[in-house]
Amino acid sequence: MNNAIEKLAENIEKVIVGKREVIENVIAAMLCDGHILLEDVPGVGKTQLVSALAKSVDGKFNRIQLTPDIMPSDIVGFSMLDKETGEFQYRSGAAMCNFLLADEINRASPKAQSSLLEVMEEHQISLDGKTFELPKPFMTLATQNPVETYGTYHLPEAQMDRFIIKISIGYPAKSDELEILSRSETGKSASALTSVMTTEDILELQKKVNEVKACDAVRDYILNLVAATRENEFIKLGASPRGSIALLRMAKAKAFIADRSYVTPDDVKGVLTSVLAHRIILSPKGKSKFETQEQAIEHIASFVKVPVI
Repeated sequence: MNNAIEKLAENIEKVIVGKREVIENVIAAMLCDGHILLEDVPGVGKTQLVSALAKSVDGKFNRIQLTPDIMPSDIVGFSMLDKETGEFQYRSGAAMCNFLLADEINRASPKAQSSLLEVMEEHQISLDGKTFELPKPFMTLATQNPVETYGTYHLPEAQMDRFIIKISIGYPAKSDELEILSRSETGKSASALTSVMTTEDILELQKKVNEVKACDAVRDYILNLVAATRENEFIKLGASPRGSIALLRMAKAKAFIADRSYVTPDDVKGVLTSVLAHRIILSPKGKSKFETQEQAIEHIASFVKVPVI
């Protein structure tokens, strides 16, 4: 594994126990300059994971608890009249940071959710005819509870498509939970972590990830996988070209983490469900056959020929 990434992952593991694959996927998304949707039940460490990542990187971290009464101005900021100068001054919102934790994003109203679209896609805020660039790197990490749906709003497909991956942490193994209990007694938390990487380091690593090569066979494999989601009777809405791009970028990041300069089909398969599952909508026939979108993606991928390189 790349030494810098190994050091970052180990620092996060001081707080998050037994979830190395999840941690690597989060780091990979960061190296892709992408955003993450963490969907899981309460209490498994979603917020701790985001906090640990932010603490491990010397950047600005903001958290906003999304509720139905949150306004777009709370997220993107607003203009206020300065009585001394007689001019409007921009007051930044929660999004003006390097790491934005949008906690329980599906509890925000559609109007508040829509304010995140430009922020996530363009990394900028447009307000009163002016454009404000967000700091680099910028990453939105949103959480939602898939079980408790009372008082929540469905995330529109356009917004789901802007998350490069959707992942779940899952319950810990018994041995890992025993370690969690021990750490809780000593008070170990993300707040005690020190940064092991700067934002400049992240930007440099992002450039190196872009330099990872993907041969024509791997690119063709990615396109065949995405095309299969558009031509299947179990899927009503297939993945968009943004899904193809996300799959390539994540595969490059996984190859870089493994300290390789080229992408393999296994890199693609390793991130396939987390990249594509949240971008599709199952047809009525698909809903009757599969319990989750992830199962549908795995089923479809099994019929796509894997190239030998």
